[in-house]
Amino acid sequence: MWFNALTKRESTPRVSVHQAPPEQATHVDLSIIIVSWNVWDLVRACLQAIEQITVDLGAPSDIRGFGPLVNNSPQPTLEVIVVDNASLDATGELLPARFPWVRLIRSATNLGFTGGNNIGYAASRGRAIYFLNPDTELVHNSLPGTLHGSLHGSGVGYDSLWTLYSALMENPDIGMVGPQLRYADNTLQSSRRRFPSPLTGFFESTWLGKLWRGNPWKRHFQMDDWPSNFRQEVDWLVGAAMMARRSALETVRLPDATGPFDEGFFMYSEELDLCRRLKQAKWRIVYVPEAVVIHYEGRSSEQVVAARHIHFNRSKVRYYEKYFGRRWATLLRAFLLLEFRRQWLLEGAKWLLGHKRELRARRMAAYREVLASGLRPTP
Repeated sequence: MWFNALTKRESTPRVSVHQAPPEQATHVDLSIIIVSWNVWDLVRACLQAIEQITVDLGAPSDIRGFGPLVNNSPQPTLEVIVVDNASLDATGELLPARFPWVRLIRSATNLGFTGGNNIGYAASRGRAIYFLNPDTELVHNSLPGTLHGSLHGSGVGYDSLWTLYSALMENPDIGMVGPQLRYADNTLQSSRRRFPSPLTGFFESTWLGKLWRGNPWKRHFQMDDWPSNFRQEVDWLVGAAMMARRSALETVRLPDATGPFDEGFFMYSEELDLCRRLKQAKWRIVYVPEAVVIHYEGRSSEQVVAARHIHFNRSKVRYYEKYFGRRWATLLRAFLLLEFRRQWLLEGAKWLLGHKRELRARRMAAYREVLASGLRPTP
């Protein structure tokens, strides 16, 4: 959800920082990094939720306290960094005035999810890093509204931020943790995964998967055989809300990269790749359902449907080439392009029959863009 169909990535991104970078010696327990593109209303709601569950400590002005006060010990501290990916909305102008405690980094070009998070990571100071989507809201018992109230008595945690941070710091071999995600209507969003097998890509988020919904590859991939209401170790976590130990991220940082993400994935599959590298480095990844985060999914990517299809499937193919080899990647790319040709013909037939012609024309245009891209890797 961090792309722009009208701009291209530059080899040397230009960024500007709203606040001067603080001294690196300043101790921070947690850095929250949010990458945004044209979703000011969602960013504002996300930051308001963080503001309500944290405490202004006075000085320095960009550090806040969070979690419980225990036996007069120092309260854990956090900073929030928002990386704006060349938005055309009011984010850059309104955020500094409304949230002066947030460090805003403005990029002149759209760096994607991976590039934006790497920029934020390079500017952060926390011993733990929380990569958080702008279309999320941290659940806490002080937050108003029916949705939060409906969680009362359900056994889930009330302070998702502290619950998740505590789980990460519980054991030094835990490299990453993720919360239970819920949609805006309070239904569960599946967010824990096993690593895909070579056949998974042909049955997950494809027409074959829709035709055979109970196929074993998708069920294994989405961990449908395991209940989602208890803490468990997993292979990887959906990237909307991931908290990781900085020392773990440093062990898998790629050469010359400013952060832990592989920027060859503009968006999508980047968390799968990161978690795979963490697991290869012997770090544990844990799903923590007591921590709950509301996820208003897909609001940025809805703005550019063709680009979303391209990035999702291009990243899928790139992951296959990276971990399964070129032959599997070539086979998957051919299968996905064949699927989009089928979709284009189906929409064309509906257009000829006069069924919702405006909608069919939009979809056909999007599918043509996907086919023209060839789903080739980003240069």
